[in-house]
Amino acid sequence: MKFAMSEEQFTSISMGVCLTILIVFMGFIIWDLGRKSKAGRFGTAILFLVLGFGVSGFVFKNVLVEIMEHGR
Repeated sequence: MKFAMSEEQFTSISMGVCLTILIVFMGFIIWDLGRKSKAGRFGTAILFLVLGFGVSGFVFKNVLVEIMEHGR
């Protein structure tokens, strides 16, 4: 049994997996920053909101591009 995967398939899968891991790791970093700075629940929530806004913008941009490409 031979399994062949194109470069495009490999890139698509690895980007999805690696970006997910990176986003989860960034969430851990934000949580750790809030904990070490003793920001409390409200301060940690603000950290997640402000620092996570860039990540959510990146994800939103990718979703929007996919919708626009498949809409044609």
